[in-house]
Amino acid sequence: MPYFIEFGWEPLILKIDPNEQEGIKDPQLALTIPKDIRTWQAGCIPRSVTEWIGLRNVGWRSIVHLARLGDRIIERERPAAIFFSTTMFPVMAIGRYWQKRYGVPYILDFQDPWLSDYQRAGRPSVASAKYAVSQQMAKWLEPFSLRKAAHVITVSSAYVDMLGTRYQWLQEGMMTVLPFGAAESDFDVLRGLGIQQQQFNTRDGKRHWVYVGRGGDDMAFALRAFFGGLSKAVAEDAALRQNLRIHFIGTDYAPGSRSRKTVEPLAVAAGVQEMVIERPDRIPYFEALGCLRDAEALIVPGSDDPGYVASKIYPYVLARKPLLAIFHEASGVVAFLKKIAAGVVVTFKTNDDVSRVANTIASTWFSQKIAAPPLDPTAFEPYTAREMTRKLCSLFDSV
Repeated sequence: MPYFIEFGWEPLILKIDPNEQEGIKDPQLALTIPKDIRTWQAGCIPRSVTEWIGLRNVGWRSIVHLARLGDRIIERERPAAIFFSTTMFPVMAIGRYWQKRYGVPYILDFQDPWLSDYQRAGRPSVASAKYAVSQQMAKWLEPFSLRKAAHVITVSSAYVDMLGTRYQWLQEGMMTVLPFGAAESDFDVLRGLGIQQQQFNTRDGKRHWVYVGRGGDDMAFALRAFFGGLSKAVAEDAALRQNLRIHFIGTDYAPGSRSRKTVEPLAVAAGVQEMVIERPDRIPYFEALGCLRDAEALIVPGSDDPGYVASKIYPYVLARKPLLAIFHEASGVVAFLKKIAAGVVVTFKTNDDVSRVANTIASTWFSQKIAAPPLDPTAFEPYTAREMTRKLCSLFDSV
């Protein structure tokens, strides 16, 4: 947000009611948005009205209110373009309505796949049934929304390939890969706020390694490989069991009692459970940065989905701590980390041998003296929030 004006665009924000969103609230994030940016907040069907049919998604519950309030904003402000950057995918369909009614071009930003080719494993459950329903809706709404879009942005070239294969009518040049930008100033904001993380005690005499981010079954391979490497390291140095604690924080999107642990069971299977602490509940963004700042080292496991892009990788790099990343070889994260020479990167292939990857982790991470990699400002410049915003505004100009 701070860079749009610099590149000739005034952003107007149409948002949902944060009190209708489940999970933790993070009001301090608003401190990163310039105070002079105008915002409008849409209404929402109360969760108590729709919960009986299993509808909690705030995007669906807000969609009509967003459309109506958007009508008034468009009629008064006459925006040059409408930009959807959200994982509440159903609201993207409003773009086609506004384009037809007002002739305003709209741009869709895919941070994650809407209609996913990734197959979930495991037993049927309420969650998997709801996921199946949402994917059925996506089969209709995704092409409906894309059909009239002026441009499509994705965080990964894999999504470009996926959408291009799925929709032959998407013309060449209609899609641009534009990852998230690194918000360099956020660690300065953290220092100014004086926020202290509450997840572990840095004065307890132990070494603390940290991962903050989602877990899930698709990360099981990377985690099994990491715990396999850890098990080998413990066999070489028994003191690690007493001295090292590895924290996995915010691993589940579901709040409170509905959250589940997906990391600790893998640690148990590897025999390193006393060293691993998983807290599935999400934590506020600046407290998460505090965890990265206070850790001795950082661990980032990747998905077995080749198209997965870890948007959180930038704060890990900006924390300037020793970093181990375990990703599918086709992930864009691998090329990024290697280009800026940030940390130890261990890759795996589809259907790879977990013991092979574990041995690589043991030899390239645990057998070496860990140290924070230097950060080359010149190499990192293309990934900053300012540079990404410049590219985005250039795209808006062309639209």
